[in-house]
Amino acid sequence: MAKQPNKTASGTNIQHVKQQNAQSAGAAGQYGTEFASETDVQHVKKYNQQAEANKNQNS
Repeated sequence: MAKQPNKTASGTNIQHVKQQNAQSAGAAGQYGTEFASETDVQHVKKYNQQAEANKNQNS
């Protein structure tokens, strides 16, 4: 197999990976969009309500 420039042995495009890394470095210190998109807001609100109710019940 002939070696292709800008590709690893497994065929990964090095330039593409470098570009993605540069973009994600710009969001350092913040939650990425992937994390945010996996968060179910309704579930979190419901969980917080239950926790608050339990806290009030126990005090």
